[in-house]
Amino acid sequence: MLALIDRTVALHPRIQAMRDEARETFLRLGLPENKAEEFRHTPIARLLQKNLKLDAQSSASVSAPKSEDLIIPGLDAHAIVIVNGVYNPDLSSINTASGIEIKSLSEAVDNGDTQVLEHIGKYADHAQDGFSAWNAAAWSNGVYVRIADNTVIDKPVLIHYWHDATNGQVITTNRNLFFIGRSSEVTIIEKYSSAGNSNHFSNNVTEAVVSDNAALNLYTIQHDAGNRYQYALTQIYQQNASRVNTFTFTLSGKLVRNNLQLTLDGEGIESHMFGLYLISGDTLADNHTVVDHRKPNSFSNEIYKGIMDGSSRGVFNGKIYVRPHAQKTNAFQANRNILLADSATVNTKPQLEIWADDVKCSHGCTTGQLDEEAMFYLQTRGIEKETARAMMLYAFATEILNNVKHPELKAYFDRLVSERLHKNF
Repeated sequence: MLALIDRTVALHPRIQAMRDEARETFLRLGLPENKAEEFRHTPIARLLQKNLKLDAQSSASVSAPKSEDLIIPGLDAHAIVIVNGVYNPDLSSINTASGIEIKSLSEAVDNGDTQVLEHIGKYADHAQDGFSAWNAAAWSNGVYVRIADNTVIDKPVLIHYWHDATNGQVITTNRNLFFIGRSSEVTIIEKYSSAGNSNHFSNNVTEAVVSDNAALNLYTIQHDAGNRYQYALTQIYQQNASRVNTFTFTLSGKLVRNNLQLTLDGEGIESHMFGLYLISGDTLADNHTVVDHRKPNSFSNEIYKGIMDGSSRGVFNGKIYVRPHAQKTNAFQANRNILLADSATVNTKPQLEIWADDVKCSHGCTTGQLDEEAMFYLQTRGIEKETARAMMLYAFATEILNNVKHPELKAYFDRLVSERLHKNF
């Protein structure tokens, strides 16, 4: 297991200290087994040990992806491409613009960027999570995005993780830091794809700071039909009157584990978390979310929806914390699922922990099947059964899709989801 964390180079002393601490934590914790409550339904350690050689190097042979593999049709974006865990400047297209800085995170560290050194590792907890400790000890690449105060960035930032597993397994550890200045706004998109049939695993940790009156729209697109295993931790820290919208779309992969955690450490904050997982075959999609209300007068809303076919498995565990001083908190959470096959399963566990008495909080979950009467009605109107089913499933997904406000992204997700429902379900 030491090979997971020892293939690194020393960086700035501040980063090296974080590495040393994380390394000791990883040696103590190891990879989480099923007996760990947070991974009770997700045997990620066993599957990784079974399907990858964790002590072996990744394949050294890398083929550059085609340009059409790296775009979202119709979307004009600042694009940064990471191939097998390494930033590729030749494939990236970062246009200089006033108020935005985009670079490799390791480059920012090498340059001694004071803001990076102050914030990296400050929010994502690697003291209790073996995967986060692994990342903190071993990362060597990632993306740094900084938005200056009073700046609205019109073009989204697209981060494309490309894994070439044509000639062997690939294991990557990437780390990102996003800093959105006061009264600023940006849209950031993370997209995962690959080539080749070998197994590949990515361990990604993202920390984001959203300053006073700032806004972050964060999209994650997990549509990698290859033998992908993925762990992703996204920790967002919000300050006064900030606004965050997160969208997580999981459409394929072997095992995808998403940890999304929002810390609302200010007043007047608004946070929305949307998730849609459409999975089939033997895919396992696990979404763990945390919303931590620390100050009064803030609002959070979370809705995750899942459609599962074949032998796929869905997991949702959502926690809402309302701290003693967080009076006047409004917090809502919902998880809704449709099972299309008897062999498909879902485990859902919404949780509330409230230490304040003047709040409005609710949570709930539902799991069911398609409405047969509605299906019959559509068929009596001359619509074929498979088409009718796809129409009903798309209508189920629209509650998530309609919250995408960016027109090019909305068209892309509409098409992606519609094609997936007609093709695979």
